[in-house]
Amino acid sequence: MNEFSLTVVTPDGIQFDGMAQELIVRTVSGDLAVLAGHENLVCPLGMGQAVVVTAEGRRTAACIGGILTVLGGMARLVPTTFEWSDKIDLARARDAEKRAREQLKTATEASEIKLAEARLKRALVRQSAAAGVPGR
Repeated sequence: MNEFSLTVVTPDGIQFDGMAQELIVRTVSGDLAVLAGHENLVCPLGMGQAVVVTAEGRRTAACIGGILTVLGGMARLVPTTFEWSDKIDLARARDAEKRAREQLKTATEASEIKLAEARLKRALVRQSAAAGVPGR
């Protein structure tokens, strides 16, 4: 399978820098797959899983916010948060879900509700990535 250069960089540093066969990410308008030869693009990321396929195999991560650029056959993923599935603390993600659900029960202001919903979505994305469950 053809490969392309992929860099994943977050505020915490480089998470991946190498050759990939496929990248699948959740954008604000849906899932997007990048293969070698993909046309140039810039798009904002949503909350979901990222899948990086290399000659060595397939890795999944929780990927939240940021931007994806593909330019001249090279892809750069710059998410706000990026956690490889094998590094996610599942118990912590479950606790975060519980706290977010409690916040939703007591929130009265629209801004509080929106923040609690975002926290819940993030916790669910982290859990699904950690469990290897596609989607969310």
